[in-house]
Amino acid sequence: MIALGSDHGGYKLKEEIKKYLDEIGIKYKDFGTFNEERTDYPVFARKVAESIQNKECESGILMCRCGAGMTIAPNKFKGIRAALAFNAEVATAAKADDNVNILVLPSEYISTSEAITTMRAWIATEFKGGRYLERLQMIEEIEKENMK
Repeated sequence: MIALGSDHGGYKLKEEIKKYLDEIGIKYKDFGTFNEERTDYPVFARKVAESIQNKECESGILMCRCGAGMTIAPNKFKGIRAALAFNAEVATAAKADDNVNILVLPSEYISTSEAITTMRAWIATEFKGGRYLERLQMIEEIEKENMK
């Protein structure tokens, strides 16, 4: 199950992503927003991050205009690794090397077809493990020390 979320700037892209996920039969839960009225991205970043923390969803995709805020906010949650990706290569590396569990797409800087290609690459990529797992364990130690 993939958690989806966007603010008003990412709403249209989120709706296109949903259509694509429906076409290929991947289940998702839409945490909003549900229209283009002005909203605050941290609300939706929180909902998606918490759905992963509580194991309601396995991963998430967040969308806003530039992607920065939607990348910053979920990374404040223990166990969440969100990365902004503008193309399939970045998304693949983020998943393979860092086991990113939230993909962030910048709606103003990526076309719908590029976003779908980026998302498909991220979904299809497996985490490498090995030395990369050791690095994630280092990050977990940082979380333990700094996320009370």
